[in-house]
Amino acid sequence: MEKTHTETYRSGCPVSLGLDIFGDRWTLLIVRDLMFGGKRHFREMLASDEHISTNILADRLKMLLAEGIISKRDDPSHQQKVVYSLTEKGIALLPILTAISDWSFSYRPVGEPYIQQASDRQGPADLQQEMEDLRRLHLPSTLAP
Repeated sequence: MEKTHTETYRSGCPVSLGLDIFGDRWTLLIVRDLMFGGKRHFREMLASDEHISTNILADRLKMLLAEGIISKRDDPSHQQKVVYSLTEKGIALLPILTAISDWSFSYRPVGEPYIQQASDRQGPADLQQEMEDLRRLHLPSTLAP
């Protein structure tokens, strides 16, 4: 089993391996912001409702880069900024975030703005379209149909 960064694996269990990456309160929220929030810069992610600290955000971005879930490039409009994007590996998390969201709608007190956003979704066919839309946004070299 190949390691992508300095962590050691607790086991080969797929749930445990996923939790090695997503088992904290911040990592999936960063992916969420890239996926649904239109946030592409460090400062935009700092402004999320959950108030992540700068050191934790920097650490999680570094880990997501090392895992190949996101990529970064220089921002052509500003020399001191970088633009973060989801990779195909990151876009593949869409069904997982959708499943977590669906579970929360059933069992947690979801806020009103999110209820409206969810009512706009059409279901599984929409999921494939959302993945194609994410590819067009985050993988500009991809010629998605």
